[in-house]
Amino acid sequence: MKHALRPFAALLLALPLSAATAEVKQAEMAGYLFGPAEKVPEEFNAGFSLYAAAWPLLEKYPGHKFQTGLWGTWMHPQHEKGHEPTLKCYTDIEGGLGWWRDTRFPTATPKFIMGGVGPNFSAIANGPGYGAGTWEKPRGLYGVAQLSPWLLFPLDGLNLKQGTCGELFGYGYLPLPLTNPKATTDGKNVPTGDQSWTLFLNTGNFKGPVAFFTPYFWSHSAADKSEFTGLTLDSRAVSPNKAIQMETQYVPSVQATDSKGGTYARVAPTSFPIGPDGTSTVLHRITAYKKAALWDDVKTWFTGGTPASGALKPEASVVHTFSKGGGSNWKIYVPPTPRDEKIPLDWKAFATSTVPEPTTFGYRWDQQLTHKKATPHGTLVTLPEYFRLGTDGKKPEWKAIAAKDVPPELGLAAVTFDPPTEKPQEPRTTPDDAESCWKKPGPAAGPFLAHLGDGSVVTYHWYRFADQPAILNADLTPEEREQLQSRVEKLHLAWTKDRDYLAAPTTGKLADLDPALILTPPKGMEAGYVPIATRQELEARTTSKK
Repeated sequence: MKHALRPFAALLLALPLSAATAEVKQAEMAGYLFGPAEKVPEEFNAGFSLYAAAWPLLEKYPGHKFQTGLWGTWMHPQHEKGHEPTLKCYTDIEGGLGWWRDTRFPTATPKFIMGGVGPNFSAIANGPGYGAGTWEKPRGLYGVAQLSPWLLFPLDGLNLKQGTCGELFGYGYLPLPLTNPKATTDGKNVPTGDQSWTLFLNTGNFKGPVAFFTPYFWSHSAADKSEFTGLTLDSRAVSPNKAIQMETQYVPSVQATDSKGGTYARVAPTSFPIGPDGTSTVLHRITAYKKAALWDDVKTWFTGGTPASGALKPEASVVHTFSKGGGSNWKIYVPPTPRDEKIPLDWKAFATSTVPEPTTFGYRWDQQLTHKKATPHGTLVTLPEYFRLGTDGKKPEWKAIAAKDVPPELGLAAVTFDPPTEKPQEPRTTPDDAESCWKKPGPAAGPFLAHLGDGSVVTYHWYRFADQPAILNADLTPEEREQLQSRVEKLHLAWTKDRDYLAAPTTGKLADLDPALILTPPKGMEAGYVPIATRQELEARTTSKK
């Protein structure tokens, strides 16, 4: 994997001649930012939604070592106090906005992944056809089924419109009773629950359910290890009081020590969106739900009752408020520094948490240590780039300083964080074997092409919903698949992409998805059919633009 900086020898050549005696080390910045959300009653245990700001954290994509999420959360199964599992069973939904090392076609604009994690990372499902493992040994590649007939979910993650700069991306997960409970899983006496955790979006150009984790994605682990029975999200409620954080795993940096022993660092320009009032809104309306918000009406509908509207009931929801506080443990260090020796930034010297109203969280910035920059898509505030190793009075701490306060002989001002030269990424593909579940029974229409703003092109086909590969790999009988097909056809006819599902934000503007992902089903396939991505590759590698 290429480093995000120039090769070290080339970096030295770029520095002033006097800097040749200073050792400039490649470093990185990583850690978490914390949101101070207040707790809500535990009975709101049937999913969540939130609005997260989407923006280019770095001006230039720094290469495939770059990995960071924007603001989001981790949704874990709920267990009664005193009745927690005695064995380790880490499992959750933890996707969101960001950049990942396995993203094949990244840009400065973030993407979205679903991020379902099976027990102890035994399986990972990031979207339809996107997850852990290989097609020969999938560990989550079949874990998510496409639900919407109007939105294409690429194999590389869900694209936002290029240039998104501070708009709010609304998303959440609610369980739907799409399938019935099963007494067996993979032919073994292990139950599978009836909760299909479904991704709902609220964006400027698409609203509603998109895709869902099949219950089998969670329960099949118990078929191999029975001790996981009943501990996963196919049957468990979820804890409403979740960690609200921004996880950063790598931002490029450099570090050097002068002749007097002073240690300095420079971090790649890192920015946040900023509004006319001088604040950066990063989170809004984190909401927790009871099953009465949606599940109950859908269950009644599927058993012969009145169609459910799909709008989440406000009386069965509660919005978290924010308190004062929220901090950072972002650290700058030279790998492989041990965890307990990594030194934090003096974050509060330039960032102040703000709660402009109880359901919105953001920051104000020190005007001397940060600077604003207008872009064609919005205004960004760039955080301090330069730091000197100091102390908070007791422990080491990186202190933000101005560029003029860095000894010139270190040459840090000459360092560039240009994207590295990397080999073109290989296409994401799906099985082409005529006997595979992708071909038997196979698609009803296609192939079609979607040309995306990230420079890639997606080949997709229209499948009858119950014939898509994820459903064929969901441990369902033909009769169970047909019942599911009937329920989905009802949803397609009643829940359109332009109706309200999640409560609208009360501040800001909604982000848009890449317009190329918004589709119209072929004639005769308006209900009961879904678009499935079968290949994604760089535009320059394609042979057809039709």
